[in-house]
Amino acid sequence: MNTKIKIQLSIMMFLEFFIWGGWFVTLGTFLGNNLKATGAESAMAFSTQSWGAIIAPFIIGLIADRYFNAEKILGILHLAGAVLMYQMYMSVDFAEFYPYVFGYMILYMPTLALVNSISFNQMKNPAKEFSFVRVFGTIGWIAAGLIISYVFLWDSAAGREAGLLKNTFLMVAIASACLGVFSFMLPKTPPKVGKEEKISISAILGLDALKLLKDRNFLVFFISSILICIPLAFYYQNANPFLSEIGMDNPTGKMTIGQVSEVLFMLLLPYFFKKFGFKKTLIAGMLAWTIRYLLFAYGNAGDLAFMLIIGIALHGICYDFFFVSGQIYTDSKAGIKYKSAAQGLITLATYGVGMLIGFKIAGIITDTYMTADGLHVWNNIWTFPAIFAFGVMILFVIFFKNEEVEYKE
Repeated sequence: MNTKIKIQLSIMMFLEFFIWGGWFVTLGTFLGNNLKATGAESAMAFSTQSWGAIIAPFIIGLIADRYFNAEKILGILHLAGAVLMYQMYMSVDFAEFYPYVFGYMILYMPTLALVNSISFNQMKNPAKEFSFVRVFGTIGWIAAGLIISYVFLWDSAAGREAGLLKNTFLMVAIASACLGVFSFMLPKTPPKVGKEEKISISAILGLDALKLLKDRNFLVFFISSILICIPLAFYYQNANPFLSEIGMDNPTGKMTIGQVSEVLFMLLLPYFFKKFGFKKTLIAGMLAWTIRYLLFAYGNAGDLAFMLIIGIALHGICYDFFFVSGQIYTDSKAGIKYKSAAQGLITLATYGVGMLIGFKIAGIITDTYMTADGLHVWNNIWTFPAIFAFGVMILFVIFFKNEEVEYKE
């Protein structure tokens, strides 16, 4: 892979995740402050990510893999996404906003697979080359948060009061249009499946890998993966509104500590995996969720602000130790024949089904503990996912038998 292509792919990844991080992190705060949305309505908005994850395989499997170059579809999706993002910027109430965010996520979620496909197609050794390109995605997410908090101050108390968070959608609309145009300049990535080649719905959704559930350990892991997405949804939906409401300065910028942590623990993951094994690594990930939410429940923006910062910094352990380890475990259990199907199945189960349930529950809990003046009893809200994550961990400890991760031929 030459330097020009490496730069192109890095810019593509930067913009792809700058776009996601530029509006999704502050979405809950925007909905509550600008559109006066309830917890249930916020849950509906966040759930569009799950619907996008469920529908994305069809767009990739039935269209992208068969008829058009991946870079062209990426360009079209982002140009259309820019239009929808601008409509979200112009929306004045939730009823007007929701159809646009739903349509946007249906278009955006397939692009996550497309940028990977375009990258892998240019690499002779993805195992060595992909991490360099992918890290620019995390840098893009971090850059978006820092710009919102420290450059434009949109999430400051004064900014939120003035309704400036709506500008995140305009910023992302511009970035999406830029990536849309830039995509047509990317290296050609032609379809890999012939138009006449038959493809089944079960193959698209990864259902061919369901036979892996006959393995008791994989079944326990699969169920745990769905259940742990419930506390995960609380973080995505409530973290930024929580930090904003209790008065933390530059909440979006401070949340980028989580992405820095993610990069660090991604690098440390092979060491932990080798030193402690798969089961203990996953247990550490689940325990980190419990600790994080207890820190959120009892910390504050004053003398206990350090507890909130530690809670944010635990994101690397929470995410990498469970989800990335889980992807490695799934890959090892699947064998050559079912690798893609198994990853598709676990993605559908977590980001699709698990997060869909999680956002719904998070919305209900958040509304339950809303006070008459529109504020929240955050101590009670965060205690629920802390206890739930601990319960999932206990079930995993009891029913998952320790095993070495060995790759099948």
